[in-house]
Amino acid sequence: MAKTKQEKLDAKAEKQYYKTHKRTFRYTPGDIVFSVLNYSFFIIFTVSCIFPFYYLFINTISDNDLVSRGAINFIPRGLNLENYANIFKAGEVGQAFLVSIGRTLIGTALMVAASALVGYLVTKQNMWHRKFWYRFLVITMYFNAGTIPWYLNMSMLGLTNNFMAYIIPGIVAPYNIILVKTYVESIPAELEESAFMDGASYWKIFKAIILPLCKPILATIAIFGAVGHWNSFTDSLILMQGAPELYTLQHRLYLYLNTTTNLGAVLDGAGSSVAESVVKSAMNAKVIKYTISMVSTIPILLVYPFMQRYFEKGIMLGAVKG
Repeated sequence: MAKTKQEKLDAKAEKQYYKTHKRTFRYTPGDIVFSVLNYSFFIIFTVSCIFPFYYLFINTISDNDLVSRGAINFIPRGLNLENYANIFKAGEVGQAFLVSIGRTLIGTALMVAASALVGYLVTKQNMWHRKFWYRFLVITMYFNAGTIPWYLNMSMLGLTNNFMAYIIPGIVAPYNIILVKTYVESIPAELEESAFMDGASYWKIFKAIILPLCKPILATIAIFGAVGHWNSFTDSLILMQGAPELYTLQHRLYLYLNTTTNLGAVLDGAGSSVAESVVKSAMNAKVIKYTISMVSTIPILLVYPFMQRYFEKGIMLGAVKG
């Protein structure tokens, strides 16, 4: 947004002030020590957060034999980009990737749409039994019957070995609805009143006024939903036992991790010839584990740069207030 003439003059005056008085600002020894410690702490903290992803990445693009021997620690050696191509040549991994993408896109879109609509509706005082429905919605956040009743319920609804088991249970998210409701309540009521006086219906007001103004909070809950769908594997593990083609990428990664552990257990009591084949398999499993870990991490990390400008504003304005 272009600055006004007054804002430009103020900025110029502020810059001139600091330029004129810059010599009056002096760092004390305590300030210097604090700055050094502060920057050192955050640099170490940042590196400790980034290094695991960097370690995984350099191991996926290095020579597989060196990776299997644990020789890659800080710098990639023997550039090898075939791991990523080979992962997607495996039908089960490619299929799992498509399932994860599908459930994330569809599930997040429906969740955001439902949260926006329901969050707007429960702000209307003339909604039929508004308090009852809102409290009925909120109370579901505090009760969970457990895994077995949940599985039996999903089974009776025909949602085992069914892709819709990933989508339907997550459409109504009470916490996200509360965030949207609180955000909508922060929008000046005069906007809706003027549109209502002009003859606009609730639906038209929702589409033309509320949705455009709710972009920050909708982007925020979209991140929540996308991360939840992408990282979830429990529902795939429990509900998709008879449909391997519906396994998610996280479920596949879990299976590969278990395979590596089982191979290590077999190795302890194996003979030399058997041990050699097991070691080779373990090597492959290690490389596959690293590569799938990167494939399952990169897509969701790419979401944040596009949503970051909305995230802080959305979560602050949509926070639950009292």
